Amino acid sequence: MKNKIWLSTPHLGGTEIDYVNDAFENNWIAPLGPNVNEFEKDISAFLSEKTDFHTAALISGTAALHLALRILNIQNGDIVMTQSFTFCGTTNPISYLGAEIVFIDSEIATWNMCPAALEHALKLYKNKPVKAIIPVHLYGMPANMNEIKSIADSYGIPIIEDAAEALGSTYKGQPCGTFGLFSAFSFNGNKIITTSGGGALVSKDKSHINYARYLSTQARDEAPHYQHSQIGYNYRMSNVVAGIGRGQMEVLNLRVNQRRNNNLRYRKFFENSEGVSFQNEPNSDYFSNYWLTAILVDPKVTGGITRETIRTTLDKNNIESRPLWKPMHLQPVYKGSKFIGSGNCEKLFDNGLCLPSGSNLSDNDFLRIFEVVKEIFKN
Repeated sequence: MKNKIWLSTPHLGGTEIDYVNDAFENNWIAPLGPNVNEFEKDISAFLSEKTDFHTAALISGTAALHLALRILNIQNGDIVMTQSFTFCGTTNPISYLGAEIVFIDSEIATWNMCPAALEHALKLYKNKPVKAIIPVHLYGMPANMNEIKSIADSYGIPIIEDAAEALGSTYKGQPCGTFGLFSAFSFNGNKIITTSGGGALVSKDKSHINYARYLSTQARDEAPHYQHSQIGYNYRMSNVVAGIGRGQMEVLNLRVNQRRNNNLRYRKFFENSEGVSFQNEPNSDYFSNYWLTAILVDPKVTGGITRETIRTTLDKNNIESRPLWKPMHLQPVYKGSKFIGSGNCEKLFDNGLCLPSGSNLSDNDFLRIFEVVKEIFKN
């Protein structure tokens, strides 16, 4: 059996070990320290040269979303609107706090939150306690933030951006993760850069980030003894893994270029394959990091070839691919939840596939992938 080709694997730049070694040499083996401080500065500086964003490094993107919702005092009986076409890391934090989720459909242009469906939902819930809106930049593709933000602002509802997959993506030249009151990033092992596991909460409001740091260290009050006036969480990033993050930030722009080049390579391969289409940047306002290259397969045009035909055949050849996210309103855990839209996200799920997209894919890896897919379409 040939070596496994994974969907998206960590890709080290080389300097990560220097920062990790420094943590060991100085005995900073703790959920705080110089690497954490500098990693936070690196993220803030990447998002804005004016350094007007503040960052809290945490153990996951899910933790970041949870803290954002907690800081907004979301609680039982409140309503949060988010797109259905996403990972459970977006929705679970809402459920942690007992809030009701209203799921919003996707627009075809970006596969992200549909502004028209969002506005319709807000009209339906105009007399209800809608406390936050969470758009997601899916697979690195920016959401239509101009329209989403305009609608949210008109109702006075704060935006929390789920930018877990979109570090390095921009909309109208502005980095994803800088449009909302809060944004959350993920540095899980499969993301465009990684700390092995980790995330970050970002906001322009320094007081919010200071409060997030307080909550993420068990909400310990300033006292010589352990004293707690609020419920906190053990969410702070380790100084060791933050060292990995510092090294990864040095190669972030390179990783974006590599992922985009992967996407171009797939487009070239499929250019004459009828029935195969891609998640596309709608126009020049959108710049996706193409964290994952995602396609749609129309069996009516391909002669019966489906996304499952491709996925299972790749799997038999030890190549990982993955269906697009199953919409959250279709998940058993959210059975009966409210969904607003026409079902675009369901159609995307039915026909969509994420292809191997790691920035460390070799020419031989692509040859293997292409040989398998060529055989599928030939037969």
